[in-house]
Order: sequence, then structure tokens, then C-alpha cells
Amino acid sequence: MSSEINLIGSRIRQLREQREFSIEALAKQSGCSPEMVAGLEAGELVPSLTPLLRLARGLGVRLGTLLDDQSLEGPAVVRKGEQGRAIHFSGNDPSRKRSTLDFYPLAPQKAARNMEPFLIQVRPATGEITLNNHEGEEFIYVLSGRIEIRYGQESYQLEAGDSIYYESAVPHHVHALDGDAQILAVVYAPA
Repeated sequence: MSSEINLIGSRIRQLREQREFSIEALAKQSGCSPEMVAGLEAGELVPSLTPLLRLARGLGVRLGTLLDDQSLEGPAVVRKGEQGRAIHFSGNDPSRKRSTLDFYPLAPQKAARNMEPFLIQVRPATGEITLNNHEGEEFIYVLSGRIEIRYGQESYQLEAGDSIYYESAVPHHVHALDGDAQILAVVYAPA
């Protein structure tokens, strides 16, 4: 697996051990399975955003704590072409063995942030789509391509220039239509 997956896994393990949680205790606290926690810690699974948000909440940290390891006071400026390394998420891959969403953080190391802005490369769904939910809100603006957002019982198709803002507690799924797409997403997840 890639180095950023191992880095996220090692941060989860380090925070879990600092809190003196067993894998089973963190799983119960976060609502994730012990197998998922162990697989993420070992770097064997490509994470999905929903379990990472749940694990962050279970550990009492913000999502960014799992994604970056430094804190920057003041504004975080990211220049064009300097988005940094991608964070790969499994998205719609039920095996969690490959990435279907590549997240590029747009506020890396920003201390005490409440929102997580990302530039995301989105690929089409393959296989059965599973909706996920987590606390918080999401804002998505489509930069290129076409995407579909399944939100509860509804389905929304968006193209470049369209946006959507929704409650993340409602089960949802984002995937590209007709080839890859690029979106700007801002995720708010209460700590």
C-alpha cells in the first residue's frame, strides 16, 4: 500500500495507544468494526471518508489530525499546482483495496480548523453502490466532468459549474458519470 495509507494507519494506532484504547474499544467507540480498525492501522485497507470521520470522532480529534501531522497558525495558502500529495480513499470499492477518490487537501497543517477543503478526483462507480453517512455537512462544487450524488432516496446529477450542499447524516454517495470528474469539496465534521 502507499506511504500515505501507512501514515494514516500509524496515526490511528498512535492516537489509539495514547488513549490506551484496544482495537476493540476504538471500534466500539467509533462504530467501526475491529477488522476495519486493524486493517487501516496495518495499511492493508484504503480508507473511506466515513470510517475516518468516525475514527477521528472516536479518538476525540479532528479529521485533519489523521491526515496531516503539523499545525500551522494563521492562514493556510496553497498555490496553483501545489496541492501536495493525494490522499486515496476507497469510495465505492467494497473491498477497500483500491482508490476511487483522490483527495488533495487545500488547508494542510491549518491548526484548529473546523472545515476540511479538498480538491477531489472522482472516478465512476463500479459494482454495487453503498451509501454512507457521518455527522456534519458537505459542500461540493463541480469543476469538470459530471457526477452523481445519491442522497437518501434521491439522486442528483451535477456538471461543471453546479454545486450542492447537504447534511452528511443522510446516507449518501458521490461518483463520476461518463469518465473522471474533478470537484471542490468542503467537509464539516464536528469534533
